[in-house]
Amino acid sequence: MPAANHPDYKAELERCRYTLDYVNKTLDATLNRKKKLDNDVEQLKRHQSGDSSQSYVELMINSLLQGSMELKLRNLYTATGKPYFARVDFTEEGKSTKENLYIGKMSLMRDEDQEVIIVDWRAPVANLYYEERLGDAHYVCPDGNINGSLTLKRQFSIEEGELREIFDIDITTNDDFLQSYLGASADNRLKEIVSTIQVEQNRIIRADIWKPMIVQGAAGSGKTTIALHRIAYLLYTHEKTLKPESFMIIAPNKLFLNYISEVLPELGVERVSQTTFESFAMNLLGKKFKVRDGNEKLISFIEDKKGTDIKKGIDNNDRMLLYKATVLKTSMAFKTIMERYVEYVETVFLPKEDFKIEGIVVYPYDEINRLFLRDYKRWPLVKRIDEIKKHLNTRLKVMKEKIINALHTKSDMEVERLKLTMEPGEDRQKLIIEAIDTRNERISRVEANSKKAVSEYVKRISKFSPWEYYNELMDNEDLLQKLSEGLAEREIVSYLRKYSAEIIHSGFIEIEDFAPLIYLKFLIHGIDEKIPVRQIVIDEVQDFSVFQLYALKMIIKDSSFTLLGDLCQGIHSYRGIKNWKEVKEEVYRDKKPEYLTLQQSYRTSIEIMDAANKVISLLDDDEIILARPVFRHGDPVRLIRSESLKEMAQAMADSIEELKNKGVNSIAVICKTLDQCKEIQGFMKKSVPELQLITGKEDKYQGGMVIVPSYLSKGLEFDAVLIAGGENYSDGELDIKLLYVAMTRALHKMDIYYTGELTKVLESVYG
Repeated sequence: MPAANHPDYKAELERCRYTLDYVNKTLDATLNRKKKLDNDVEQLKRHQSGDSSQSYVELMINSLLQGSMELKLRNLYTATGKPYFARVDFTEEGKSTKENLYIGKMSLMRDEDQEVIIVDWRAPVANLYYEERLGDAHYVCPDGNINGSLTLKRQFSIEEGELREIFDIDITTNDDFLQSYLGASADNRLKEIVSTIQVEQNRIIRADIWKPMIVQGAAGSGKTTIALHRIAYLLYTHEKTLKPESFMIIAPNKLFLNYISEVLPELGVERVSQTTFESFAMNLLGKKFKVRDGNEKLISFIEDKKGTDIKKGIDNNDRMLLYKATVLKTSMAFKTIMERYVEYVETVFLPKEDFKIEGIVVYPYDEINRLFLRDYKRWPLVKRIDEIKKHLNTRLKVMKEKIINALHTKSDMEVERLKLTMEPGEDRQKLIIEAIDTRNERISRVEANSKKAVSEYVKRISKFSPWEYYNELMDNEDLLQKLSEGLAEREIVSYLRKYSAEIIHSGFIEIEDFAPLIYLKFLIHGIDEKIPVRQIVIDEVQDFSVFQLYALKMIIKDSSFTLLGDLCQGIHSYRGIKNWKEVKEEVYRDKKPEYLTLQQSYRTSIEIMDAANKVISLLDDDEIILARPVFRHGDPVRLIRSESLKEMAQAMADSIEELKNKGVNSIAVICKTLDQCKEIQGFMKKSVPELQLITGKEDKYQGGMVIVPSYLSKGLEFDAVLIAGGENYSDGELDIKLLYVAMTRALHKMDIYYTGELTKVLESVYG
């Protein structure tokens, strides 16, 4: 309700003003301390000398303090407009004093007496707000289970320092407060979720840090923001053992990373690694590749309204083979093929020769091979060589001593023979000297050769890069067929090899090649680079293959994974996850992951979500979990028919103008493909010149008004969405998922424009 109408308005207004006053005082004091610290750092830099370790230590400490103070200042600046968002009143069991706790994005204590003014939302006691109801309640903290009585849960809407609304609640978020949040524009929602975190979301945020977790989250359920809040929570809770550098977010593309880039700093988190799988793999391999746009293959699988291929130059048989070959390359069967390949490489890895010095066998080939294939079988191939070198050096040291002793003995015997069989004189003396010189020369040769014998033997071992091994395999039809026996059909293997070799020879690779490449590196070379990551968050994980996840888990050992995705949005299903069961059984067979679902969708209105659910239900797939829209009504979804694309473009331009006049700024026109986007944009250029085309090559997301292909809209959200060319979506799995993705981007308004007759898919919207 409006704050002024609440019976406790005066008391809460006084508390709000007091808190804001203290925030501003703290801000001023912190700014002064920061200014002094900046001056100290500048002075230390100016007078820094290489001889003074003390000044260097001071500089490092002060530089670290600068970073933490900058973070505190950012939090304080935020708090000057919105110091807190909730209050709970709690009386601990056995105590008579009630605590009035105000919860915000940061903690703030009074310097004079350490009285808590604002409780950080990540603190254990804040769980009273997120999960407990009025009455008997508890929260868990390092001291154990704290029981007591919860007598008040209150929410506040404070904007620009003004107390606007007060809501008394029982469950996590009252409808009016949530409606106010859900009614916000797309620009603000990503940053403000902390005040409306629901019970099921909170359990994901605060879940066991070391247990892997799979989250099946419906479109608009808050997967991404919940993942980011989990990172912020874990860093707060485990600040002594985890640093921001311990976390890595893997996102589908750079555009998506940019879209979320402002959220972590808002949550007080810096220096968290953010990357794509391709970038991570290239960094690991130490090689830059030209990567084919993954959406090119997606487009080759998209059908137009007539069911024919939209990408020219590929017939239906090749199209099906490409699909099956991609499924194979991203499968666990291909992981087995890579393992078989490494077993083959093992057999030709070592030179089939004894290790000798001066023609004397130091280590027979059979013994070296036994060490390589049996004793060190569990090690990467190259790492085995390091161990074998130790054996060779040890045996060589003993053998060298024996050889030198034998040379001395032989020389001594020869000298003795000469003394016994020849009369003293120049001839005998000459022969004795020759015998000694021969001995010394051979000893010198043994000494010299022994220094380089091991390294020269090892040089003869062919240690190619993972890329060279992979390239070689894709050029060897017979070998790949042999390795694939019992795992794949010959025709599919043959197509995969030929197709991959053509791409490689053209100077490119595909995203599907990275999992086998890094797995080959793991099996052959091992991982020399220390990867300091202990917590990995993967968003849009439904578009990852099980092989990718398995390779990541093997390479980044002793790390915990949080996987978030939605099978309904699995538009790359030919290389993605078909069901979560396979992930549980193949990737995490040693440690059962926690599986959680987020069915409640907070993004879209009931009307939009109901229409989207009708579309996705056409798949009739047991793995599909329908989203449940939160109780928020909006405009009905309209199907708007036009006679031509030009007429459709004009109708959408008129709709955009109407939306702009109503103050709507975040608008997307979504077409099925990029080519269709370009065609529609051409018609709309004059009437809507500010409409930006998203091609997938952008590093930054600008927001505002965009025209975007369906497959690039995933992960984004807009106040209004206009879907162009609805007739282009067939009733095939991929098309249905693409339309579902497009429909679920809208917060408040969504219309579908089409030409021609209503298709089965469009009819389902009202079905």
